[in-house]
Amino acid sequence: AAINGGASVVTANKALLAQDGAALHDAAAANGVDLAFEASVAGAIPLLRPLRESLAGDKVVRILGIVNGTTNYILTRMDESGADYWDALAEAQALGFAEADPTADVEGLDAAAKAAILASLAFHTRVTSADVSAEGISKITKTDIDAARAMGHVIKLLAVAERSDDGGIGVRVNPAMVPRTHPLASVRESFNAVFVEAEAAGELMFYGRGAGGVPTSSAVLGDVVALARNKVLGARAPGESVYAHLAISPAGSARSRHYISIDVLDRAGVLAKVASTFAEHQVSIETLRQDGRGDDATLIIVTHMASAADVAQTVEALRALEAVRDVATVMQVIGE
Repeated sequence: AAINGGASVVTANKALLAQDGAALHDAAAANGVDLAFEASVAGAIPLLRPLRESLAGDKVVRILGIVNGTTNYILTRMDESGADYWDALAEAQALGFAEADPTADVEGLDAAAKAAILASLAFHTRVTSADVSAEGISKITKTDIDAARAMGHVIKLLAVAERSDDGGIGVRVNPAMVPRTHPLASVRESFNAVFVEAEAAGELMFYGRGAGGVPTSSAVLGDVVALARNKVLGARAPGESVYAHLAISPAGSARSRHYISIDVLDRAGVLAKVASTFAEHQVSIETLRQDGRGDDATLIIVTHMASAADVAQTVEALRALEAVRDVATVMQVIGE
């Protein structure tokens, strides 16, 4: 209503932008007004304006983002203090970092809306939250945390937007193992960070407080001042740039190394059957470790590069094996 009435609008509503952003941008252009939304992703971090303006002449290849402070706080506590998921969540709620109903945060829905906004800006196309495959952190266990540490990695909930081999783009949110040498690995507690890879600019990271009323107000006020300046000068902010019209690649086409935790019966021949199942689905095992506990054991497997679809088919076949009690966790492993 405000836009159609000829008023510029500042919003931090990422869910609205990720779902109905196209209609809002079209209405703003039709009415000759501005739509500003810097605060919709990563709070106080100056991020969207650099993506839209500073990198306008470059080609963004990939974005990796820690864009949800609640989940990053929970994973930090699990990694640093040994807390389990539920204790870490309760602590986050007590400190005000998590809502009473944390579903949107812990299941990746909040991050998915932000991923859609980032992908739209970075790749000059229109991406909605419906285009983003989302997986949360509620199934992450102490076994996963310990395995990541033993590998020299840390688990983070990542928003990923990247160019695909098929010419489209892949956009997803999922927990992933990040090498401790990667800049994102040092992002602790409720802080946010977005790591951008571009052809000419190379690697860039934007870091800061991504949530909370005060940090968000900084970004909102920045937009208000920018719009006021434009009005005084009789100018407009850069509008939506959607010249690319890129297709969304299937989630299963994403390729990476994968971490897989499998609970099995500890008896002769089980390893051979598990290894054979991987081979039958053209998924190569890079490393395998077995932790025994009486009659049961946990197999910690890291694969070579494989598509998510091939790994999913492998997991389905593993679950059908008599000796496999459960495939507890499947997680992507990010490179250096």
